[in-house]
Amino acid sequence: MVITGSDHASIQQLKQQLQASFHMKDLGNLHYFLCLEVHSTSKGIFLHQHKYAKDLISMVGLESANPVDTPLEVNVKYHRDDGDLLPDPLLYRQLMGSLNYLTITRPDISFVVQQVSQFMHSPCHLHLAAVRRIIRYLKGTSHRRLFFSVGISLQLSAYSDADWAGCPDTRRSITGWRMFLGSSLISWKSKKQARVSKSSTESEYRAMSAACSEILWLRGLLAELGFPQTEPTSLYADNTSAIQIVANPIFHERTKHIEVDCHSIGDAYDDRIISLPHVSTQLQVADILTKVVPRPRHQFLVSKLMLLDQACQFEGGC
Repeated sequence: MVITGSDHASIQQLKQQLQASFHMKDLGNLHYFLCLEVHSTSKGIFLHQHKYAKDLISMVGLESANPVDTPLEVNVKYHRDDGDLLPDPLLYRQLMGSLNYLTITRPDISFVVQQVSQFMHSPCHLHLAAVRRIIRYLKGTSHRRLFFSVGISLQLSAYSDADWAGCPDTRRSITGWRMFLGSSLISWKSKKQARVSKSSTESEYRAMSAACSEILWLRGLLAELGFPQTEPTSLYADNTSAIQIVANPIFHERTKHIEVDCHSIGDAYDDRIISLPHVSTQLQVADILTKVVPRPRHQFLVSKLMLLDQACQFEGGC
């Protein structure tokens, strides 16, 4: 059990009450919990799964393999029927479970893990090769830690993006969003949309609506924790047409077929819960959650994730 808070007296009282009812041991400050490693410094908290990633690399036997700079090859689309099926899909499914758990602290692999997770039912040899490439990427980047800085602004902001018709089998689009509290990344998602979108604007609109739902939940949570958001939350998007649809109270003819629940983002905009500033595609940091990008752009986007080098965990390292 992890107990946290700013009232140390109340924490001690709670621990005494628990000890009176259960056999328990106080392990002190948090360092390791459910394969999550925590390092605290005067500058903030580092969260990572270094040991878990190392164990995964060892399990696959890739300790001596050469690392790669990107988790998947650029411009390669994976299909359901990509060659011969694996005779036993057990290893593939085990690896997918482990990789999904690693996305807790590694947002840079969220999209690629979402991609290869689609084939768990009937994985092919090519799919396993893609998974092994992801693990080789982890081998070269296992030192990265998710950083939560002290003294940051507590203003919530978000980025939303979509890859129109990104799935080659279903032609469904991919939604990606990131939520920041100040400069710290606190929530992210890469997910295939439930329905086929007829245009890039529609796919972006659906992604913005999904991000808006997460914003509403986070604003409620922050208010409950005593940090209400007094200003509208900025939801950055790079599709001007989708922004105009939200901002225009009269729905265009092309939006009639979109489900009603997607239009709730318009209410949030009218109520000044969110604002919709435009961001250029080059600065759209949610891009890494919707597609595989070339190495220079991948490195640029990773730098915006607050995934820092191991050296930064030490005093003066950042």
